[in-house]
Amino acid sequence: MQTKIPENDSHSTLSRGCVHIYTGNGKGKTTAALGLCLRAIGAGFRVYLAQFMKSGNYSELTALKRLGHQVTVEQFGTGHFVRGEPSEEDRQAARQGFEAATAALASGDYQMVILDESMVALHQGLLSREQIHALIDMRPEAVELVLTGRNAPPEIIETVDLVTDMREVKHYYQDGVTARVGIEK
Repeated sequence: MQTKIPENDSHSTLSRGCVHIYTGNGKGKTTAALGLCLRAIGAGFRVYLAQFMKSGNYSELTALKRLGHQVTVEQFGTGHFVRGEPSEEDRQAARQGFEAATAALASGDYQMVILDESMVALHQGLLSREQIHALIDMRPEAVELVLTGRNAPPEIIETVDLVTDMREVKHYYQDGVTARVGIEK
C-alpha cells in the first residue's frame, strides 16, 4: 500500500519552543538533529542549520538542498580538525557562526534553529559559555533551538529543556570501518 504524502508549504508556528542538546560520545547527534529538521520541514516550519567546525559537501547537505527554501544551511568551519590551540582562522569561522546564529534567532524567519557541533566549538574554546547562554536566552518563545556535539557542560545542560546523551556501546570504527558516504558523511 502506498501512502500519498501531502505537500506542506505553509509556514507553521510553535506555541512553545524548547531547547534541546544532543551530546555524548556515541554516534547520532547530528543525525538526531537532522531528523527533527526533516519533521519540522514536514510540518511547514522554516529551519536554519549552522554547522560549526564543519565545511565540505556532506550527503545531508545534498538532501537538504533538495528541500528548497524551507531550510537554510551555513557552515562555519575551516575544513580541518581542531587539535590543541585553535587557529585564528578557526576562531574567525566560529565568530561568523555565532553572528549568523544570533541573526537567525532574531530574524523571526525560522521556527527551528540547529547549531550543529556547537558543544564541540564550546569545548574547543571557539565559543564561550556566555555566548551559548546568550543564544539560549535570546531564543524567541516559539522557536525550537537544537544544540549538538560532544562535551556539553553541566551548566549548559541545566538550562535546557531536553538532553539526550548518545552513549557509545559498540562502534564499527574499532574494526577499521571508516566514514562511509550516506551513513557518516
